[in-house]
Amino acid sequence: MTGSVPVTAYLFAGRALRDVGDGFVAVLLPAYLIALGLTPLEVGILATAALLGSALLTLVVGYLGARHDHRRLLLAAACLMIASGVAFAVVHDYAVLLMVAFAGTVNPSSGSVSVFVPLEHAVLAREVEDRDRTRAFARYSLVGALAGSVGALAAAVPDFVGTAASDPLLGFKFMFAAYGALGLAAALMYARVPPRPPAPGAGAPAALGPSRRIVYKLAALFSLDAFAGGFVVQSLLALWLFERFDMSLAAASAFFFASGVLAAFSFPVAAWLARHIGLVNTMVFTHIPSSTCLILAAFAPTLPVALALLLVRAALSQMDVPTRSSYVMAVVTPPERAAAASVTSVPRSLAAAASPALAGGLLAAAFQGWPLVICGALKIAYDVLLLFQFRHVKPPEER
Repeated sequence: MTGSVPVTAYLFAGRALRDVGDGFVAVLLPAYLIALGLTPLEVGILATAALLGSALLTLVVGYLGARHDHRRLLLAAACLMIASGVAFAVVHDYAVLLMVAFAGTVNPSSGSVSVFVPLEHAVLAREVEDRDRTRAFARYSLVGALAGSVGALAAAVPDFVGTAASDPLLGFKFMFAAYGALGLAAALMYARVPPRPPAPGAGAPAALGPSRRIVYKLAALFSLDAFAGGFVVQSLLALWLFERFDMSLAAASAFFFASGVLAAFSFPVAAWLARHIGLVNTMVFTHIPSSTCLILAAFAPTLPVALALLLVRAALSQMDVPTRSSYVMAVVTPPERAAAASVTSVPRSLAAAASPALAGGLLAAAFQGWPLVICGALKIAYDVLLLFQFRHVKPPEER
């Protein structure tokens, strides 16, 4: 506790602020880059650079997390968010934007691929009891998804600013500056998390103990899931809607707001399901129908049909987020939690970084729905493997 306010409240507030920024950046990024004259392939390459940079930053944070205070690392990440927003607001050169995307925090996925995530997970897991862990992660995910939805709705701002200004890029620049301001506000929240350095003698995050085998297997499976998801990160899904159906930026922002709200309210449902059918079953049996909807959306003949399928997908696809986080924290020993968060996050980020450039190239193919089909098929394969490998590995509350 910090005064009368729980530490988790500051953590949730920081998550909300940065997810508002991620919410509008994920929608605006492809539109901004297209407005600068870039091709879909170049947009995909930049998305890959952003995800790859996030993976490497997470690896560095994981290494430093064993030796430095988590609060200090969260503050450093927030400062990087500020710098990223300012840079995208003033820079137009593609090569420089690539470098900023790689070294900064601009997130094309508006999701859990972020340098902040393993740090927040480690802090959250230490602040709650086992019986409350899944519920806490569901609330954490709910806050982030609702904030991301608000951010997606704010992505319509450049449409209104652009019509009232002589510079069509002015609205985009304003929003990237707002992204930096949100980083500053998040830093003020993270500053209220009390310093709690790791226990003396703690090893590097990769030095896992008795749970090493479980964590490595989970990391491999999560990497397959993340590689699949990289084909349809939010920026590229927005680009597909722009290219396939000529969807407007305002309409896209409304759609991503609605999908984010549906995803947000699926998190408490996921926690309820997990209490009744288990964490692994909740992950698998909500994920497979969502992937099926994604594949069907690729063949949708009209925009309303595509959006309906994507909204059903949104209501189901994120139920594995709080359950996955809770499961990882549950099946390792408490001293291994920070290590497990890093080891399972870094391969996910690296895998997610590999596919957006491929998806950008596939969007130029005669059938533009290939990224959606590939994503859905790979995710179903992941779900089957996860069920087969871990259906008998139970967290403490299910034993």
